[in-house]
Amino acid sequence: MNKLKYFSFVFLGFFLSQALAQESGEDRDPAGLYALIETDHGVMEFELYRQVAPVTVANFVNLATRGFYDGLIFHRVIDDFMAQGGDPFGDGTGGPGYNFEDEIRMRHNQAGILSMANSGPDTNGSQFFITHLATPHLNNLHTVFGKIISGQDIIRQIGRGDEIVSIRIEGNVQAFLERHADRLYQWNQILDDNFPDLEPALTD
Repeated sequence: MNKLKYFSFVFLGFFLSQALAQESGEDRDPAGLYALIETDHGVMEFELYRQVAPVTVANFVNLATRGFYDGLIFHRVIDDFMAQGGDPFGDGTGGPGYNFEDEIRMRHNQAGILSMANSGPDTNGSQFFITHLATPHLNNLHTVFGKIISGQDIIRQIGRGDEIVSIRIEGNVQAFLERHADRLYQWNQILDDNFPDLEPALTD
């Protein structure tokens, strides 16, 4: 085997190992948080921006781990724009029973951005959307709190009425939520009153 063939094989092996690592999640930040959103069309994986949007991520993770999103639908889907879900009423008017402040620091600069739906400043609740493409006109209006890292092809397959089968959170969830325990305590009291069948909270 000459040197050119040898280095070609080495390069190919490295490329394949990197691709396999990415598919298996081995390239994840060990301190990170990740959301696996299962839909009728498959699973999308998102990196959550726990450092730049900590309150938003704490809210999303808490709702997800309590099963709030399981079985809800994508009630609003606009081609070449976005898919929106997370409303317990399924018509765009619902939420968890509380609102929280914006954390507008990131941009809607690509497909697969995970961002909060709202009805104005500081009206975030449970509804979120996933972009089909860059949507710069939403910058400074909505809180970006994650981005897709696998399952990109699924986004455009989602149609109105498709189900959010489940949202599973991976990473050091307990430690992250404990840093927001006071806020979560207030939210969970409201959730327990409004949605008594939810899973127990991970924090007291």
